[in-house]
Amino acid sequence: MLSQIILQQTLASQKFDLQKKDIGLERFEVNELPVLSSHALIVSGIRRCGKSTFLLQMLSKRFPDAIYLNFEDPRLYGFDLSDFQKLDLLISEHKGKVLFFDEIQVIKSWEIFVRQKLDQGFQIIITGSNASLLSQELGTKLTGRHITKELFPFSFQEFCEFRNLPISSESVSQYVELGGFPEFLKSERQEILNQLLDDLLVRDIAQRYGVRDLKSLQQLTVYLITNVGKPVSGNQLKKALEIGATSTVLEYFSYLEACWLFFFIPKFSYSQKKQLINPKKVYSIDTGMVTANSRSFSQDLGRRFENLVFLTLRRKHHEIYYFSEKKECDFVVFDRRGLLAVVQVCFKLSSENMDRELEGLWGAMSFFSLKKGYLVTLDQKDYFEKDDNRIEVVPFHEFEIP
Repeated sequence: MLSQIILQQTLASQKFDLQKKDIGLERFEVNELPVLSSHALIVSGIRRCGKSTFLLQMLSKRFPDAIYLNFEDPRLYGFDLSDFQKLDLLISEHKGKVLFFDEIQVIKSWEIFVRQKLDQGFQIIITGSNASLLSQELGTKLTGRHITKELFPFSFQEFCEFRNLPISSESVSQYVELGGFPEFLKSERQEILNQLLDDLLVRDIAQRYGVRDLKSLQQLTVYLITNVGKPVSGNQLKKALEIGATSTVLEYFSYLEACWLFFFIPKFSYSQKKQLINPKKVYSIDTGMVTANSRSFSQDLGRRFENLVFLTLRRKHHEIYYFSEKKECDFVVFDRRGLLAVVQVCFKLSSENMDRELEGLWGAMSFFSLKKGYLVTLDQKDYFEKDDNRIEVVPFHEFEIP
């Protein structure tokens, strides 16, 4: 429980501090996202991807008179449900109708207060860095009353704008190496991404979920980040890392996915059961995070490049699989209408790998009865045709699914 004066001072101090910050590179979503009085706007994503800056941009561009409160402020430790009554009084005195809440999911029963303010006609924007904690409440008290937007680290286009680079294959090579975390790109100090990984494991997972065996969690995380683009399974990693039970590994997977560090994509199958039991491919939220924290002694450019293509697809599409029957294809992409595209990834197409890459894509196209497929490379452009079917070889910086 907090005193009214502490809450009032924290509100004023936070907004003052926020307004002093550099507004940064304007994210593409700032002017596009709908803010409605009937629905809360939920902006979620990994720590340090720019959510607070995004809020600042929305405050300065669209809602300069909004109330802002970051619930992870140490001055708000001990905030509980009864303190929402005091916050309500301060909101009434302010007379504004727009509320910005940063990391509100750390407060128990926050969704009750948000639902009340929505019913009173307030416009509410919420950010959070834990998808699971947000979704638990969104699925109960806020069902049908929220719009969710994921915020990723900088896209390739944003990366180029931030660093004043042309859209080119040379810039793609830099992006593969550095990734898109804004704070890291300002200094390129690797310890920033090392510390971010530690914060995610300790604060977002170990403390929130009561994980006692932090060492096993750390070992598993480093293994995954070193093996992006490869299939992984709970049973395989239980044995390899000597973790007590397969169920523990799967729990760690869910925690790592909830804090946005990894994505696990299933093998395509028309059988839901087979999707569940087959190994999943793992991808990281950021290739710079892989560069900084991988234990691999090689550059692994091919798999980091594949990770980059995955992230480009995942920004727009949630339903992505890998294909593995007689041949393998990296990505099968669906949208609400159904199958959208099959995509193969090859950093550099050569005489040594051409047959393998093309056969995997031809195989997926035949399986799904598609006339067209995409092969994404660093800088090569070409096409191949067979039986009225066509593979487009596209450089990453020109790749886009119609």
